[in-house]
Amino acid sequence: MSHHHHTHAEHQHRHGEGCGHTAISHEGHTDYLHDGHLHHVHGDHTDEHVLGVGEANRADCTPSHACGAHEKAHTHGPGCGHEGVPHGDHTDYLVAGHLHHPHAGHCDDHGGVQTR
Repeated sequence: MSHHHHTHAEHQHRHGEGCGHTAISHEGHTDYLHDGHLHHVHGDHTDEHVLGVGEANRADCTPSHACGAHEKAHTHGPGCGHEGVPHGDHTDYLVAGHLHHPHAGHCDDHGGVQTR
């Protein structure tokens, strides 16, 4: 299972439909992207989740990935304009419905995600 039960301390914002954060559906539930974290509402608290590495969201190197969603010279990282998404043991960046991972001068394609 890709998520674990780690509670986000003192989270004042209540996530849900229309809360202003990108919703990502995976593994039968919905999480909300908030400051590089995947938040999952769980009863009276918010859990921290991570997208699992698997068939839908691999963590392979894909140097031939040619994404037309941003310029080839664009470098992903904090403040790049794309939302960070925790994926396995690293951070990917959400670009046009799929995960980009900066690696050795190119973007790896780590698969699509269902957003709303």
